[in-house]
This record gives sequence, C-alpha cells and structure tokens, in this order.
Amino acid sequence: MSTTVDLSQDIYETMMVYPGHLKTVQFQHVTHEETSERFTSDFSFQTTGLMVNDNGPTHVDSFSHMDPSPDAPTIDQMPLDLFFGTAICLDVSGVAPRTDIEPSHLDEALAESGQQLNPGDIVLFHTGTWEKHAGTRAYLSDFPGLGETGSKWIAEHGIKSFGVDSPTPDNPASTTYPCHMMSRDNRITHYENLANLKLLLGKRFDFYGFPLKIIGGHGGPTRAVAIVPD
Repeated sequence: MSTTVDLSQDIYETMMVYPGHLKTVQFQHVTHEETSERFTSDFSFQTTGLMVNDNGPTHVDSFSHMDPSPDAPTIDQMPLDLFFGTAICLDVSGVAPRTDIEPSHLDEALAESGQQLNPGDIVLFHTGTWEKHAGTRAYLSDFPGLGETGSKWIAEHGIKSFGVDSPTPDNPASTTYPCHMMSRDNRITHYENLANLKLLLGKRFDFYGFPLKIIGGHGGPTRAVAIVPD
C-alpha cells in the first residue's frame, strides 16, 4: 500500500507568480447553455480558457530558461527520466527569510531526516513558504534561498533534480542567483512553487513531476505528486 501526496499548487486567476512573469488568466470560454443548441440530445459541454506562464504555477525549469546557449534544451527536448525518481525531503524551514541556506543547514537537515542521500536522488527542500504565505504578496519575498555554497552542495551530492515550495530556489535578496547558475553549469533542473512538502519530511518516496510538452517551452507547468510507501 502507498499514499499519494499532491505537491502542486492551485492554478487560479489571482495566484502569486514570480515578479515579471505573465499573470495567470482564467475565463469561461463556453457554457452549457451556449453549447446545448448544437445537439439534438440533452448533451452539452463547457470549457475554461486559460493563459499561464510556462514558469508560472508549479513547474520545472528547462535548461533553456537558465542558459542562453543555442544548444540548451527546451522543456520538450529534456529526457523524461529527469522528472521522476526516488526522493527525500529536507527541512530548511528554520533558516531566516532572505538569507542563504548554507551547507551546514543542509547537513543538519539531512541528519535530522534519518534518510540516506544517494547519487541520482531527487531532493525537495521544505522552506515552509507555501504554508506560511500562500496567496499573499509575502510569498514572493519572505523565504530563504540556496546561496553559492548551498547550491554547490547539491551538485557535489550527485542530486538529479530538486525542488522548493517557493517561487525560486535562490535567496530573493540575491542579484546573482547562484542556484540558477549552478543549475545551468551542471544541467541540474529544479521545480518551483511546490506544496505540501511538510507531509514528506522523514520519508523516502517516489517523486513524479512530468511537465507539459510545450514545443520550445522554457519551463513546464507540472502536476507533481509523491508516492509514499505505507
């Protein structure tokens, strides 16, 4: 037996998106009343129109998003095996907002998790941002981020991909974004705007975060889930 944990945030018109990204737009496209006249039975349908940034809701970054090189893969070109695998979740929610998550924080969080970190694992970082600030402007600014040394820790441990419950894995006070630079240099992608990570602390689980296959996309909105053995 196993438990499925939804790690995706809701998509709705006033949702918080990273500053500068396209805001989410949602509207009723057709109604049951409008479509019923097309049919001679009592069948009808309704649909919703939706515009989202490819890096707006819960999503995974493409390498082209972070890397201006012409050969940097867009989201549709990235191997599917980057988007699922065995995973653990580390609790860094004790780190102060707008400060760097350092290797010492990560070592302590790993020890407290009781889990072993294996090369090729996916690691999710619970900052507590979604729990504290979901739906508010503070969600976009009041959280810690991985600094240069913390980002290097990810690469040194052979992590396949990683994710955070905030709009970016970088410190929002940073103007250099060392975590995105590490992701670029090492071709290690990451997820942003995850949810419910607190439910995964102290557990090993299977993570699935397949993005939409957007041709030429620089990110992929994702319905991320964790499958946790009972």
